Amino acid sequence: LTGVPREQRAFQYLLAHAIPGDPRHVLHTFDQWCYHCEHLSSVGPVKGRIVERLLYERAPRRVLELGTYCGYGTVLLAQGLPPGARLYTVEVDPRHAAVAEKVIRLAGFDEQTVELIVGPSEEVIPRLREKHGLLKADFVFMDHWKRCYLRDLQLLETHQLLAEGATVLADNVLFPGAPHFLQYAKTCGKYRCKVHRASLEY
Repeated sequence: LTGVPREQRAFQYLLAHAIPGDPRHVLHTFDQWCYHCEHLSSVGPVKGRIVERLLYERAPRRVLELGTYCGYGTVLLAQGLPPGARLYTVEVDPRHAAVAEKVIRLAGFDEQTVELIVGPSEEVIPRLREKHGLLKADFVFMDHWKRCYLRDLQLLETHQLLAEGATVLADNVLFPGAPHFLQYAKTCGKYRCKVHRASLEY
């Protein structure tokens, strides 16, 4: 009714209530908005704990996120990085990217830690090495269009962007579902697969 997109409304709420430079408080404030005001398809706190645990176990130096949306997952990933690590996040929608950029900076992460790249993943991935300096990713978080999961995984393979022993974490593979991606990951012989059971966001 206001003509303001809900992503922008959520950011206005963050501005009013979140503590700048405190990523945990930014995420908590985001959660409060999503639980009590409007639903946003962010990772959320339940699945967020899985992401945090895997980041802690792997301690990756180079992380790639496909699907920035409003920056919730980006802040979640960035706060779990070891010192000196770098996160590259890719968002196709310029309007969402504009909100995410403000959220990421509000949480206290500069461009040396988090680089936001705007564009379709199928165009960005082939340019990651030459244009953005990502030689190999140790950790990939997929949370964009489910139909793109398999294509983008194979693009990462083709362009040799996955480090040896890299972790690929993909959200919502059962529902709404990414069956072709899941089938490939289980049967191609390149990966060891584990499905983490979780509830839907909020």
